[in-house]
Amino acid sequence: MGKISQGILGGLSGKVGNVIGGNWKGIDYLRIKPSSVKNPRTEGQVNQRNRFSITLNYLQPNLGFIKLGYKSFATKKTEFNAAMSYVLNNAVSGTAPNFTIDYSLALLSRGTLSGVLNGTTDLSTAGEVTFNWDDNSTEGNANADDKAMILVYNPEKKESIYTLDGANRTTGTDVISIPSSYVGDTVHLFMAFVTSDNSTVSNSIYLGSGTAI
Repeated sequence: MGKISQGILGGLSGKVGNVIGGNWKGIDYLRIKPSSVKNPRTEGQVNQRNRFSITLNYLQPNLGFIKLGYKSFATKKTEFNAAMSYVLNNAVSGTAPNFTIDYSLALLSRGTLSGVLNGTTDLSTAGEVTFNWDDNSTEGNANADDKAMILVYNPEKKESIYTLDGANRTTGTDVISIPSSYVGDTVHLFMAFVTSDNSTVSNSIYLGSGTAI
């Protein structure tokens, strides 16, 4: 049985007929209970589920990175949900049923801070990945003490190694260690910057992939 708080104009909690009400993050909402369908697995529904599934698989290992990288977009939604929405709408490519994530568009961080200039990576040393970039601390709204956010994503292992408090922008290089279990796996490499007080981030950039040694 549904309940209406604060009189007839208040929020509805529960179900009245085919109307369902509730409250999420302080927002009262109403929705219509969906009608049952004989075939809930239409082609469109299956395609959407497949798109959702590959996006979820991509973002889940990167949750800690996303929580900082999308915090400016977590208004009445979580950082993860904001990232899900962005990647689903901007970075899923291919045709059914062969959907893929376009890593160059699948931002793990979004913000107004000046981004990475001429970023490169080096996987030639066993057990680590070196990230390099040019110092652009005098350009735009960049700061000398902005911190590097670097990430190594291993889709085969469904996990990532990352740091959110790396070297200063002026340093131009940082190294992250990766486990021996990654040897032989293809890893994908991402980088962004965050201000020293964690208030503002840059868009992440995709720096390509390589084989871990």
